[in-house]
Amino acid sequence: MPKMTRPIVLGAALCGLLATTASAEEWRLNNFLPETRPESAQLEEFVEDVNTALADEDFSLTLYSGGSLGLKNTDLLRVLPSGAVEMSLMWANYLGRDAPALGSVFVQGAISTVDELKAVLPVARDIYAEEYADWGVSTVGYVAIPTLSVSVFCRDEPVNTLEDLKDVKLRVWAREQVETFTRLGVSAQIIPQEETYVALRTGVVDCALYPALYASTISLQEVTNYASFLYPMASAPYTIGVETGRWDATDPEIKSAITDAADALWERTNQYDQDFERELAAREALGITWGEDFPESDRAEFLTAVAETWQMLAEEAGGNALEYRQRVLTALGR
Repeated sequence: MPKMTRPIVLGAALCGLLATTASAEEWRLNNFLPETRPESAQLEEFVEDVNTALADEDFSLTLYSGGSLGLKNTDLLRVLPSGAVEMSLMWANYLGRDAPALGSVFVQGAISTVDELKAVLPVARDIYAEEYADWGVSTVGYVAIPTLSVSVFCRDEPVNTLEDLKDVKLRVWAREQVETFTRLGVSAQIIPQEETYVALRTGVVDCALYPALYASTISLQEVTNYASFLYPMASAPYTIGVETGRWDATDPEIKSAITDAADALWERTNQYDQDFERELAAREALGITWGEDFPESDRAEFLTAVAETWQMLAEEAGGNALEYRQRVLTALGR
């Protein structure tokens, strides 16, 4: 090959390679949950399904778990529409600062049985899709959360009455819980799950509200010695969102692969038959002292406070909040 033409040929080949690389579309899926959570494993399968379906396309989806992209879950209604990430898991209960009405759909503790959950889920999914659309986010999938048993995990001594709970500093994860416990005379503060371990170890809090099913995923058994069941909880599903302009401009074949994988993800996670058995196994595996449940009278008092909080938050949020709450109550037959 003549020396003068070799750089031209090599340069053309390199340009072709760069053009191919540049044309490949790469999406990141932000997952704020720890890698050890069951939902993260489900999201990994979702990503694998998408990439398998699009193996012959210039597209790839990569999962980033445990907040590894540095995006705060409370900021997602701001960062996702801005294009900071292509796709993200979202949970409505973390987004109340920017969208207060979302807190009127599922209030922690207000929905406690599988039958109630199944009655509410179709309505809740519609509400989330509507609300996120107003923020420029298209809902492309959902991840169901098991029905959970929420317990009080304590470091130094067992706590299993509301009266004793008034003497400790309690970690919670959502504003409605702060409001509910404040009504009951309990000092509660929001601490993200990724900071809960250190908060307990250093004495920032004495106890933490947490589902036993997931306690090992943040190593609560290493920083607490006692736990007692307080209330059952059915949770709002997680949502998978994409900025609406990006989603609208996405190739139909890619959109189809994502929605098909999302349908399979929902089908896998929207199952509740084994939740109680998993809960019991998780308790046993923790290896901590499991005390008596909070008494029924305390749990009834807690649920009364939850109902009052739900009404208060809806009235405070205004806008669509009261309508959302009423749609959920209608689905519940209340």
